[in-house]
Amino acid sequence: MSTHTWQVWAMYVVLAVSLSEEQALKQVCPSCDATQSCNCSSMGLDFIPSGLTDKITLLDLARNRIKHIRAHDLQQAVNLRTLLLQSNKISSIDEDSFVSLGKLELLDLSNNRLAHLSPRWFDHLVSLQHLHIHGNCYSDLGESSPFSSLRNLSSLHLGNPRFSTIRQGNFEGITLLDQLWIEGSNLSVYEPGSLKSIKKINHMIISIRRVDLFSAIVRDLLHSAIWLEIREIAFNIAEEMQLLSVLSLSFAKKISFKQVLLTDATVPGIVTILEKVPRLVEVEMKDCRLLGTGRWDLEIQANQSQSLRVLTIEKLSIEEFYLFTDLQAVLDLVSLFTKITVENTKVFLVPCRLSKQLLSLEYLDLSANLLGDQSLEHSACPGGWPLLKTLNLSQNSLSDFKMTAKSLSHLRNLILLDISQNNFGEIPDVCEWPANLKYLNLSRTQIPKLTACIPSTLEVLDISANNLKEFNLHLPFLKELYLAKNQLKALPDAASIPNLVALSIRGNKLNSFSKEELESFKKMELLDASANNFICSCEFLSFIQHQAGIGQMLVGWPEGYICDSPLAVRGAQVGAVHLSLMECHQSLVVSLICAVFFVVILVLVAIGYKYHAVWYMRMTWAWLRAKRKPKRAPPKDICYDAFVSYSENDSNWVENVMVQELEQACPPFRLCLHKRDFVPGKWIVDNIIDSIEKSHKTLFVLSEHFVQSEWCKYELDFSHFRLFDENNDAAILILLEPIQSQAIPKRFCKLRKIMNTKTYLEWPREEEQQEMFWENLKVALKS
Repeated sequence: MSTHTWQVWAMYVVLAVSLSEEQALKQVCPSCDATQSCNCSSMGLDFIPSGLTDKITLLDLARNRIKHIRAHDLQQAVNLRTLLLQSNKISSIDEDSFVSLGKLELLDLSNNRLAHLSPRWFDHLVSLQHLHIHGNCYSDLGESSPFSSLRNLSSLHLGNPRFSTIRQGNFEGITLLDQLWIEGSNLSVYEPGSLKSIKKINHMIISIRRVDLFSAIVRDLLHSAIWLEIREIAFNIAEEMQLLSVLSLSFAKKISFKQVLLTDATVPGIVTILEKVPRLVEVEMKDCRLLGTGRWDLEIQANQSQSLRVLTIEKLSIEEFYLFTDLQAVLDLVSLFTKITVENTKVFLVPCRLSKQLLSLEYLDLSANLLGDQSLEHSACPGGWPLLKTLNLSQNSLSDFKMTAKSLSHLRNLILLDISQNNFGEIPDVCEWPANLKYLNLSRTQIPKLTACIPSTLEVLDISANNLKEFNLHLPFLKELYLAKNQLKALPDAASIPNLVALSIRGNKLNSFSKEELESFKKMELLDASANNFICSCEFLSFIQHQAGIGQMLVGWPEGYICDSPLAVRGAQVGAVHLSLMECHQSLVVSLICAVFFVVILVLVAIGYKYHAVWYMRMTWAWLRAKRKPKRAPPKDICYDAFVSYSENDSNWVENVMVQELEQACPPFRLCLHKRDFVPGKWIVDNIIDSIEKSHKTLFVLSEHFVQSEWCKYELDFSHFRLFDENNDAAILILLEPIQSQAIPKRFCKLRKIMNTKTYLEWPREEEQQEMFWENLKVALKS
């Protein structure tokens, strides 16, 4: 097949595709999907792309290089719900830029370069619910409120390292918020009453460093903040606790401390204040630091809170944790706690006296700590945790399975126990467990074989990822069994677990199971046996579809295994299977189909490679796109004075002589060079077309090397119909060396005609004539 035939065929295929409005948009933002969501993030865009339609509901322009939002950029996107512009270089926004976005619900302008906020931006955003403007350069919110028109605002995130001032009236118009986040690490001025206009804030996040300003803010939030979250502040001076005492008047139900610094000097004061908060139910500390060893200078006042019930501590850093005292000072404060979490905090012991004081505790999470067998025995001493129902000891240092069970055996109310991700290994034949234990998690505990040590009272057992080869326990009350990621080759014996409702045995080594095995699970509602080694056969599929008593079965085949059956889809309903003759002989059919498909693909690849089919198709597509575009680019899209087309062999003269002369002129000319200005990773033909369209002129540096260069020919090709067909003077020809017009390829007949009929500039070798050459070239570029 000739090259010409391939070209004709490719052009026919491309022309048969109609370019709809949505396809035109995808040329600008190629990641628009069927839900009208356009992901244009991280594309190196300098402007909001053109061609936006009223069908788009989500536009993601994050992490680009956009500096300015123009009034007409978003004019057509009237149905936009989400607009993401974070992490650009936006320093200015036209006041009418968002005037058509009456349906917008989320606007993210965070991490840009906005030096001020204009109320006019938000005047027409009547549906806006979420606004993120943090991480910019503004030092204040203005003299009035920029948010007064946002009646439906639900969450607001503002502030930055330069943010220094909050004035009265800055939040006028806002009465209810689900979340308000103020980043004010360098806040220096807060006018009292500034936040009082907000009547209710479900979640108030304050990131601030000055205790006096924090106190003033809290005073305005006493009756409005339901959940108060305090970030990045240091409470290290006892005298500052007097300023913090206003917190005891708050009506907050939850108070969180994140990335906060505490010391032995301030802990007593903070605890005393929190105990006085009248409606406080939960205290949370995450990623905080405590400098000290628990030897507090002041005695904590034992005014036990009548409302505080939940304490959460995660990743509390105590540099000298091995010297920490036994918390005797707080013994009288904890008897009413019902839920305590102390996670990833290097806890190696809970003093027995403290355990005995936790009289109301029902939930205890000590995961990801350093508890060992001996320390657990001391922590869970007789009389400790009397009402405990849920205990999480996962990711600790437990290794003696029998000792762990015995240490907890006196907890008569314990129902749920998680001791996963410990290193137990071999387990004994007999163990002593809490009498009412119903849920036990033993996943990832290095247990090679199960014994009667597992309590028979269980209703839920998770023994996943333990390298088990068999399961033969008798658990008469068991309802859920999780055996994923083991080495089992057969289903458990149904007679030993008669009440089983759900079984997960995915990721094992099952290759089949009989109809009798399935029928024995009379109460089974869910069986997940996916990711095993099932043999896809007609007989196996036949009895599975007639299984009894199982509402849904997940039977997946190994990755890469071909099984032409509805059951091959993980999660398919077994009752929906209808087997055909082809399914019963699918191995032969699949083999034939694969062989034919492989041969066809091989032939097409060979033909395409020989005749460069892919290259011609891409070139034809690029040619058609360029031809469809307007004859002249809008003035707003012109970025360069000239696109320079030259051969690599002439780069020394172009880059070191011409570029220096023109770009350092007064005023300077902005030139587009392929080495410097082409977008990395973009197809070179698209770069050529875009650069020519965005340039006022196209400057050809002609030489013998130029007419021999393949890429120079392509640049001539695309400029041929974009420039010469317009019969204008957009092309400037420079003869770097004498060249005959006949050396220009014959298909560029108009270019040859221009060389024969119009004046072009010729580079003079004499220095005294070069100044006149530059003057003429600059005049041509300005015309």
